[in-house]
Amino acid sequence: MPSDQQAPSDRKATPSARGHAYERTRHIVSGGTPDHSRWRNWTDFARSPEGHAALLGFFGALLITFGGFGAGSVRINDPLLESAHLSWLRFGHGYVLSTVFVWIGVIAMITAWVRLGRIVIGTQRGTSVTLNELRAIVGIWIFPLLFAVPMFSRDAYSYLAQGALLRDGFNPYSVGPVVNPGVLLDNVSPVWTTTTAPYGPIFLLMARGITAVTGDNVVAGTIALRFVMLPGLALMMWAVPHLTKHLGGKPTTALWLAVLNPLVLIHLIGGVHNEMLMVGLMAAGIALVLEHHHVAGIMVVAVGVGVKATAGVALPFLVWIWMIHERERRAARNEGALPHPVWTFAKIAGLGVSVFAAVFVVATEATGLGLRHGIGWLTALSGSNKIINWLSLPTIMAHMTTWVTPLRLESVLSVTRKLCEITLVALLVWMWWRFKNSEKEAVFGILIAFVAIVILSPAALPWYYSWPLALAAGFALSITTLQWLVGLCTWLMLVFQPDGSIGLYSFPHVALATFAAIVAAVSLRTIDPLKLRATHTHPLTGGPAQPLDGTTAYGDPAGPTTA
Repeated sequence: MPSDQQAPSDRKATPSARGHAYERTRHIVSGGTPDHSRWRNWTDFARSPEGHAALLGFFGALLITFGGFGAGSVRINDPLLESAHLSWLRFGHGYVLSTVFVWIGVIAMITAWVRLGRIVIGTQRGTSVTLNELRAIVGIWIFPLLFAVPMFSRDAYSYLAQGALLRDGFNPYSVGPVVNPGVLLDNVSPVWTTTTAPYGPIFLLMARGITAVTGDNVVAGTIALRFVMLPGLALMMWAVPHLTKHLGGKPTTALWLAVLNPLVLIHLIGGVHNEMLMVGLMAAGIALVLEHHHVAGIMVVAVGVGVKATAGVALPFLVWIWMIHERERRAARNEGALPHPVWTFAKIAGLGVSVFAAVFVVATEATGLGLRHGIGWLTALSGSNKIINWLSLPTIMAHMTTWVTPLRLESVLSVTRKLCEITLVALLVWMWWRFKNSEKEAVFGILIAFVAIVILSPAALPWYYSWPLALAAGFALSITTLQWLVGLCTWLMLVFQPDGSIGLYSFPHVALATFAAIVAAVSLRTIDPLKLRATHTHPLTGGPAQPLDGTTAYGDPAGPTTA
């Protein structure tokens, strides 16, 4: 029998001197290609390289959760820690120990993610992982984070305070949390106490519902917020691999890049950000539209806009996809060309706007604020202007100007922000008109639009990059591109402090983050790039490892592609 046609019983791994080899429970089809439709049993999975990575990530999440009790975005007064005799974690040596635990946990999760990446994209030979196994790993990694204090951000406290405003009869679009004193206000970051809510009416309804149940209990409210975000994570786990059917990528790699990414899990689940809901709804809506469920898809995206306005960027591009589908439908039925393009566009766009308007009006009326007062959230979007950091181009331009002129940062920043704002509007209009010829072009246009918004907006934060990442993962990307994305995500994960403060203005902090990002990127193609081990061993046999093959890109299962 030829070697590539051996039966599964002949393919057992050779036992190694180091320990126990395992045999994958799978069918071998023609050409020796593994059929991943069946699950391996959990014992085999736990012994596999991907199982080891899953456990390493879980261990990292545990460390982040425990270390967060002292070094995270903790409450001003924490009677729960005091009753557990753990309040020492917040001070002196306890705080240092907590911080070390958090950073070790973050590095462990990044390491586990990169190891899984080598398996998923095929640079680590002799291993593979299924889509369902990756989904299970998502659950394993987030479970400890569900019970952590808010990590790397204090936004959760603002969410609860804004929900309490609506609960107590205030209009969150007119007044800030400062008008409603109490335990929730005490924990809001000072910069946001007077800021009106920049979030949509659907999210405010969720926040009001949570505070109506949990009252002013910050711990219960934070955990409840996380559970409210979980549907967004579930939508991402469905939608992101589904997008690859239309964009040419590989489902397992897409899920690994966009969902298992520590930048996404630690910030969006650990940090309790409503991006988790918004991105999940946006990705699911786009997937539905690509599957010809146009009204349902636009409705889902509209709900995403009701959480956070950024999702609305996708809506104009979805009109192009709908028009493409209508043209294809008429061609398949021999009904001739579309009526006049302007009329067709007006008809489809009008229906899309009607769907969006219906969702918006219902959600706004449900808040009890009325339509006239409920649209104030659009004007509150400028509240992010209070954030000044190196992640946005206007801030970089302003800082560079002050280096060579006597001008003050504040005066220059207003000019650079206005210039970038004008540029952004022009770019968005151009991209919408440019990327309209195919489904893939339209989704790529949404992706580029999100990137432009993140870079050119007055302020940017690390978790904003989850917006374009969810769409980028659906495309066929070369391993070199994936390395760049791994490096960028690692760097963004490391440049903020666990308590939510910015580390971008500390040179040692940025230098260490950059070093770790480079190592992570190189590690996607090369095991042990720092040569910390004298020899490499094969993950299955314990013998010398095979050289890594990272010269081609993944994409179509029938053969390598480049992008």
